[in-house]
Amino acid sequence: MQSRKDLANAIRALSMDGVQKANSGHPGAPMGMADIAEVLWNDFLNHNPSNPDWFNRDRFVLSNGHGSMLIYSLLHLSGYDLSLDDLKQFRQLHSRTAGHPEYGYAPGIETTTGPLGQGIANAVGFAAAEKILAANFNKPDFDVVDHYTYCFLGDGCMMEGISHEVCSLAGTLKLGKLVAFYDDNGISIDGEVEGWFTDDTPARFRAYGWQVIENVDGHDPEAVAAAIKLAQRDSEKPTLICCKTVIGFGSPNKAGSHDCHGAPLGADEIKASKEALGWKYGDFEVPADIYSGWNALDAGAEKETAWNALFEAYAAQYPAEAAELKRRAAGDLPANWEQVSTEMLAKFNAEANKVASRKASQNVLDVIGAELPELLGGSADLAPSNLTFHKSSKSITGEDAAGNYLHYGVREFGMSAIMNGLALHGGFIPYGATFLVFMEYARNALRMAALMKKRLVHVYTHDSIGLGEDGPTHQPVEQVANMRNTPNLDTWRPCDEFETGVAWKSGVEKTDGPTALVLSRQGLAPMARSAEQQAAAAKGGYVLVDSDSAPEIILIATGSEVELAVNAAATLKEQGKAVRVVSMPCTSVFDAQDAAYKESVLPAAVTKRVAVEALHVDFWWKYVGLGGKVVGMTTYGESAPAGDLFKHFNITAEAVVEAATSL
Repeated sequence: MQSRKDLANAIRALSMDGVQKANSGHPGAPMGMADIAEVLWNDFLNHNPSNPDWFNRDRFVLSNGHGSMLIYSLLHLSGYDLSLDDLKQFRQLHSRTAGHPEYGYAPGIETTTGPLGQGIANAVGFAAAEKILAANFNKPDFDVVDHYTYCFLGDGCMMEGISHEVCSLAGTLKLGKLVAFYDDNGISIDGEVEGWFTDDTPARFRAYGWQVIENVDGHDPEAVAAAIKLAQRDSEKPTLICCKTVIGFGSPNKAGSHDCHGAPLGADEIKASKEALGWKYGDFEVPADIYSGWNALDAGAEKETAWNALFEAYAAQYPAEAAELKRRAAGDLPANWEQVSTEMLAKFNAEANKVASRKASQNVLDVIGAELPELLGGSADLAPSNLTFHKSSKSITGEDAAGNYLHYGVREFGMSAIMNGLALHGGFIPYGATFLVFMEYARNALRMAALMKKRLVHVYTHDSIGLGEDGPTHQPVEQVANMRNTPNLDTWRPCDEFETGVAWKSGVEKTDGPTALVLSRQGLAPMARSAEQQAAAAKGGYVLVDSDSAPEIILIATGSEVELAVNAAATLKEQGKAVRVVSMPCTSVFDAQDAAYKESVLPAAVTKRVAVEALHVDFWWKYVGLGGKVVGMTTYGESAPAGDLFKHFNITAEAVVEAATSL
């Protein structure tokens, strides 16, 4: 009969072999954490390898994602559709076993990890999603949402600032079903961490409001199992299990050293390691009895079958709640969504209110928030400025999770990465807000959302020098160009209330990536539109004002500068020019249109083009061509009232007229 050590050694052997064959990777962490993983996956983890998307499964996150052969080995051994051949293709082109765990590549990968600290942040999002859904849907005797989130993390994750942000909030929210395993091996790439990491980590987490279980021998299965049981008994606090491990456990010459952190062990050392571990099998060879000890297919199917029976009984007693949970879990929008959103846009177009687009965004939320219970909002301590709290918002607290709005505190990066976890979990369309300039604090989490193609909405207000007196530290210049160049991310900068509604509608409906809304502090004049123009706005760029004859000059603008372009066009028309104004609130959506539509908006024959935007000029050359002109920013801003700043930086209707005339 196979022992626990034999089962764990299968992870070590496969990890050594995978990294060696690729001649690239990190064998140390999988070898060091193999015993912890064996106990968790074989004794505690509720999952079904036959259905990796079972809604009530426990979530497992490998935050120290460089140790990816650990999770690939676990998935393969326990019965997921991940073969030995897949493991042999570790880190190769088009492989399902990429260098770091990539969401969507292999079944059972809950999130993309690698940028350290973001995995534990996603795990906080998973655990928050479970708690919020449970508070909204569970009934007496029907805990239909009831699962744990387990996360492995190492010293690198602990050092990253994002771990402080999210773990602090996790304690405040009392996420009692979050269990994190700290791989305390004292080693990072540079060597022994005592030279640069001497935090009292247990004290830090106790201060956050976590239950902390210290000094667990990570190579003692009984000690690990006892710690997990203790963690599960505290439903009010997330738990940190501090596991003392030896990196590269089993390697006679490299264990405990950074030499095994990020490089193959070498054929001779692998041979010696397998001998030391008592592993008598060849490369990528696992005997049948070891597979039998790992196989979770039957147990997983039984667990899902039992849950299905529970849900069926729940549906019989609470049919409306059951139908709503199924809809949200599937990611489907309500049946009346198209009607609600269409009527909202028609109302905005008819009323033609002059409001800041941040206020227009709140007006949208007042409408759709009541119709989309899956909208889970939040702000990084700027709700009164971002205007993200709407009429149907209810704050979530540690004591009462039956709400739809998270107060993230001043944690832009943490907020954005938690939103990724919420979106990955399912049942929510998260949105979160901060000032546009502080997108940079959260940049990598925004990138990860785009990389994983998850549906969520980032609200970025105070979008330009138009915010005025707060000055250059708060005035974004280069950020939107960065966002527009991010694959899978749609960045909308609407010019009025109607376009803001269009942007929100697009963000809610988009299922293949995140959406960013770039919104103004200052009031924006409403634009008149025909029915045809209203429909065209959803295409990201459209003709807003046109000449009676074929245009000789095209003005392109977004946001608050659309009004400047319209005013400039009026002046140019008085001078006898045939002018077209194109509003382009979302360049990526416009770029995705067919060639005929793009030609109808920006005819190739019309080479006299001027773009105007109170952001960095360089992005716009792709639309105006080298012979065109761009009116915008090339420096940082200044502190002054918005009107003075637009004049100072020469972003005015007069400047647009001058640029057009010069062509």
